[in-house]
Amino acid sequence: MFEDEQRSIEAFIQTYCAENDIPAPEDLQWKPIPFSGDWGISTSFFQVAAQEARLGKKVNVSIRAQEIAEGAAAHIGVPEGFSLVEAVRGYLNLYFSSSEFSRRVIDAVMKGGANFGRGEDKGERVMVEYAQPNTHHSFHIGHYRNAILGEALARLVEFDGFDTIRASYPGDIGLGVITVLWAYDKFYKGQEPDDLHERGQWLLKLYVEATNLLTPREDETPAEKAQREAYDAERREMYRKWDAGDPYLRQLWLETREWSLEELRDILRLIDINIDVWFFESEVDEPAKAIVEELIARGVADDERPRGGAVIVKIDQKLGLEKEQYRANVLLRNDGTTLYLTKDLALAKDKFEKYGVDRSVYVVDVRQSLHFQQAFKILELWGFEQARKCHHLGYGFVSLPEGAMSARRGQVALFKDVVDEAIRRVLAEIARKNPDLPQQARQDVAKQVGLGALAYAMLSVDNNRDIVFDIDKALSFEGHTGPYIQNAHVRACSILRKAGGIPGEATFNYKLTPHELGLIEMISRFPSVVQQAAREYRPLVMASYAFELATAFHSYYHVVPVLKAETEAMRAARLRLVAAARQTIANALHLLAIAAPEVM
Repeated sequence: MFEDEQRSIEAFIQTYCAENDIPAPEDLQWKPIPFSGDWGISTSFFQVAAQEARLGKKVNVSIRAQEIAEGAAAHIGVPEGFSLVEAVRGYLNLYFSSSEFSRRVIDAVMKGGANFGRGEDKGERVMVEYAQPNTHHSFHIGHYRNAILGEALARLVEFDGFDTIRASYPGDIGLGVITVLWAYDKFYKGQEPDDLHERGQWLLKLYVEATNLLTPREDETPAEKAQREAYDAERREMYRKWDAGDPYLRQLWLETREWSLEELRDILRLIDINIDVWFFESEVDEPAKAIVEELIARGVADDERPRGGAVIVKIDQKLGLEKEQYRANVLLRNDGTTLYLTKDLALAKDKFEKYGVDRSVYVVDVRQSLHFQQAFKILELWGFEQARKCHHLGYGFVSLPEGAMSARRGQVALFKDVVDEAIRRVLAEIARKNPDLPQQARQDVAKQVGLGALAYAMLSVDNNRDIVFDIDKALSFEGHTGPYIQNAHVRACSILRKAGGIPGEATFNYKLTPHELGLIEMISRFPSVVQQAAREYRPLVMASYAFELATAFHSYYHVVPVLKAETEAMRAARLRLVAAARQTIANALHLLAIAAPEVM
């Protein structure tokens, strides 16, 4: 916001150095001065003083840096838009005029609107891979953590200026999928429900039932054991036939897979996620086998099949590491079958070559950390420069207050059930607090608030930590929750409605209250928070900021008179501040994939 003034000051400094035979600073690094009621920027002259020492001048670097800073400060004076220029311990500190800084922040928000805080085009393409539960199951609250974490990250990197592709890689084959297919074909064919969500949940029930049939029990009789082993043999024979391309099984598999995908696509629409590219595990198996041969030819992988072994990559050895770090890993079993790692290499190759991806982010649970470290290093050995910009965004497990979830035991919180319950509770709260709200508006708001509560409950916890999901805490309108942040946006909308509009311009030429200063400071930080959250691949950074911003606005709203301000000029300034806060809250919520309701 003060770029022109900053360039002018840099020119003053260059002139001062030239006139006093001081080495010209090659690149002045400006940093914001920590906010303590005033805003400012700072740069140091230690490098300049050190350069003089290297050129043979006998100087004490610290003392000389302070002398140069004092001289520069005197040469610059106090430029327009600033309130103070001072030299302190080798640093040149410039403090902005509070009124001018406030005006520029608010004007920048009002001009930028939904694009306030958006970064410049980075010239790089990022692919974020997420929202990828295995098929033939039903979408539960653990899958939701993956999906919302990935969507928030995709929005952040896109907003920061990266060309962003959203990708999903569902596991659509494997013994678990075949288990459902076997149970359906043997016991339940033609009995599937019509409703797509009931059908997805029904497949999960089949999986639980089949797993119970196929799992050994300590008290099973010889007859039960024989039956279980016969069932397992049937299941494995079905897998073999599927792998061989049996037309009947392939068609049955595609039909039942589509039931899962229908449910998944409907849930993604509900939570406002639009996947650009769909990869499927079943589609990369054959390409993965070809890649193994290429890696053998390049000397990256060692083929030990002739000696009864497998195809492996001795990663530490290939990297020349003396201590074990990445270990060795199998790419192809002796029987010719691939592993997850093999398929991930094939998928990465497709991302880099077909989609031109510069950075690839994998949103997968923390258990796969070593797996991805190994995959990235193999890609690096293979020769892909993009491997250095691959990132695994791991996340912890979601459990329920009554204990860990388990699909095998059928102990899961299905996402659709949780959403329906959240909306029901919000509707009850609306009926109690805002009974005059029209019925259709109630439904819309309940959906926005219910989904917002669920999203924030996932994003406000560090991705590496486990979550015990408690719907009562998530739906609270007080404290560290989504509804609390949404309510700040609602309050701002209410003030602006009562005001009848937003002034086109305003000045802040009066003594700003601490609450005004604090709110303006929070708003001014938004662009840098976007950048930090995107560069660190950490939606938590934005989630924490959104809460702090909402808290600053609630404090401002309760203490500072806006509609009844002392003067018209003050009223106009405060209304524009409310409007800027509303816009920034809306922008922050959008980046968290949370709606910003206007009423509640």
